[in-house]
Amino acid sequence: MASLIGRLPLRVGRTLNFAFFLFFSFSLYNSTYAADPYAIVLGTAQDGGFPQAGCSKKCCATAWKDITKRRFVSCVAIVDPDSGQRWMLDCTPDFRDQLRLLDQAQPKRPDGPLLDGIFPTHAHVGHYTGLMMLGREVLGAQSVLVYAMPKMKYFLESNGPWSQLVKLNQIDVKRLAAGQESRLNERLSITPFLVPHRDEFSETVGFIVTGPHAKLAYLPDIDKWERWEVKIESLIADVDHALLDGTFFDSDELPGRDMSEIPHPFVQESLGRFATLESTERQKVQFIHLNHSNPLLHAKSDARATVQNAGCRLARQWNPGTPQLARIRL
Repeated sequence: MASLIGRLPLRVGRTLNFAFFLFFSFSLYNSTYAADPYAIVLGTAQDGGFPQAGCSKKCCATAWKDITKRRFVSCVAIVDPDSGQRWMLDCTPDFRDQLRLLDQAQPKRPDGPLLDGIFPTHAHVGHYTGLMMLGREVLGAQSVLVYAMPKMKYFLESNGPWSQLVKLNQIDVKRLAAGQESRLNERLSITPFLVPHRDEFSETVGFIVTGPHAKLAYLPDIDKWERWEVKIESLIADVDHALLDGTFFDSDELPGRDMSEIPHPFVQESLGRFATLESTERQKVQFIHLNHSNPLLHAKSDARATVQNAGCRLARQWNPGTPQLARIRL
């Protein structure tokens, strides 16, 4: 085969070599890591998704025309292929499509529940309203486990339509405690941690998921790094993958809006703060929860080049066409 490639035109030979490399890489992955737990990103956009409802501006124009440019609301799935178990961090308005993506990555086991658990970070619309799809109007689910912090648990149990899900035993809300590890199974655990945010209806948390090989932090929403009693650098140091709030790239993104009413750490601020970290630490950072106005959503933007040059990355929504490339091994 090598001699045959050698006789082909250079460009064709390189293409075939690359194809064989991909095939070999996927085969090696499948044979070596196939049974390892992993995470996949099921969405990278802010609560309104991308494009956002009612937006006819330039930022959303391409995504309205080309569905491949669209992104679901931020959500992460945790999968243990050995047991067939599946969990979701956040339950978004895009739940229908994200469940479909998860089914393609790891089909529901025949005798198993729809999901083995849902972990909402807080009570803003992009992070829990997908629970409505579990109701009798849609899935008519039975006893899907929802793990929530105390205020979030009370909010779901005391306010319709979520309280009806509880009453009809379509969801079973279990209480979490900040800083307390919960075992998902013998190989995986999850720990919530409190962060400052606009807590109108519930507290806000991020999650650390610990597997046999790696730890992942999921923190899609926080006001500002300086308002948190924990240094973000210490969180990055403690994990192998850090999916962090990248809602807005800079302060000029929403002309006419008072950004102090919707505080988030601007990506530019984060990059400046992380600049003193070792490159190995910066490579852990993946920005997620991008507002529709965020130029990071556009592949050829200067903003995206800035992030790459700073040694950080963007979270990638999982694509069934390249299933292994966006897996995060745990």
